[in-house]
Amino acid sequence: MDRRKAIQRTGQLAVTTLLMPSMLSLLQSCKKENRLDWQPEFLKEEEAKTISTLVDIILPRTETPGALDVKVDIFIDKVIAQTYDATEQEIIRAEIAAFNADCEKTFGNIFIDLNKTDQIKVLQEAETNSGKINPGVWGASVGEQKPIGFYRTMKSMAIWAYFTSEEIGKNVLSYDPVPGNYEPCKPLSEIGNRWSL
Repeated sequence: MDRRKAIQRTGQLAVTTLLMPSMLSLLQSCKKENRLDWQPEFLKEEEAKTISTLVDIILPRTETPGALDVKVDIFIDKVIAQTYDATEQEIIRAEIAAFNADCEKTFGNIFIDLNKTDQIKVLQEAETNSGKINPGVWGASVGEQKPIGFYRTMKSMAIWAYFTSEEIGKNVLSYDPVPGNYEPCKPLSEIGNRWSL
């Protein structure tokens, strides 16, 4: 499966997630950050580089912008800094440390210092071994959600931030700021791209 099809399929996650206004304002504030001058609000330097490297591998730049182009890593830092309480922040910090400790144990180095091949192996293993997100109805999880782990949490946040960014919403997904006429029973083949929110 190519990346574009995978992105279109995972776009359903962004559509089914109910976005809180505070999260959207955080995403908008990331646009103002200059990548060269960016100083994390919560993450330490090594932690920020870990998140940046992880989201860049999950959503790399191809014919469409990648996660770093739309500042997904900055968004994740802002969400943790401004919406997580002290206990949740410490859990994230501990999970990043455990993720790097696993990398060191298996490959001899922390995630950001591994070569690209080994980084991809780490994420493939994390994809296989991490918990799954329960299906949702109207933004609520169906059944009791079991812990999904650091990798799946970061991947979910990255995809959410990516699809709700202005750049992707306007230039990759179909976008109509003022919806037009109601057209019932239109063939799916005429609709084209999935629509952004």
